[in-house]
Amino acid sequence: MAGVSGNSGVKGVVADPDVSFDQLLTHLTHVPIVLSADIRYKRWEFFGDGQYMEVGTSASLPGLLFTDANIHLKVGLAEGFVGYRVINCDKAALSFFAGARYSYQGGDLNIFNNGDARLVRLRELLGIRNKLAFSDSTDWVDPVIGARGRVKIWKATSLYAEGDVGGFDANSGSAFEIHREGRTIAREPVESSDWSYQVQGGLEFQISRWFWAQVGWRYLKYDYRQEGFTNKTALNGPQVQGGINF
Repeated sequence: MAGVSGNSGVKGVVADPDVSFDQLLTHLTHVPIVLSADIRYKRWEFFGDGQYMEVGTSASLPGLLFTDANIHLKVGLAEGFVGYRVINCDKAALSFFAGARYSYQGGDLNIFNNGDARLVRLRELLGIRNKLAFSDSTDWVDPVIGARGRVKIWKATSLYAEGDVGGFDANSGSAFEIHREGRTIAREPVESSDWSYQVQGGLEFQISRWFWAQVGWRYLKYDYRQEGFTNKTALNGPQVQGGINF
């Protein structure tokens, strides 16, 4: 789980969300799904993780024809890597890895009428439906390289850290934003981008020979702008995850 900050937008309209961890927690529509797996053969490592969460909120709108709006946002990612341990001993390990990260963002917006029977005829004359629904999504895949390591500090407890860089403008092309100029709306070309940066770290507990758990902090920064979609947000917050060793 994480807070969200930065710039985000669709159809060229960009906003500046700044939602803290505790605020995001109150708008969850269900428990976030987080999975991870870690397989090692001698010095080779095969590992990955994924997460998915949905948040929603509602708002009251001014006016006679529409009074309620609901918005539902879906965010997910899945990543897989192949790594090689350059340091491989009981007290410490250091690996370099490469792989890919899949990112998904979707949203639904529903605007409802106020149920006032006196406005039924007016709505018919104006051709306005009782419910306006909008839905869209986007996804992309980034190449990723990075390093991770751990140092044992006491029995089955270790400090771990991981960092990676992805994107490398693999999906860049053209992009635009919408701006107001006086009473008109202008479409302005902007530089496209496709980068991502991630760091995480904390404590790792080897619960048994096969299972481990981690408690730490994760920071994931997106710098993605393609066509009218902008995602220059940072996900920042605590995480708890488990894995399987083979």
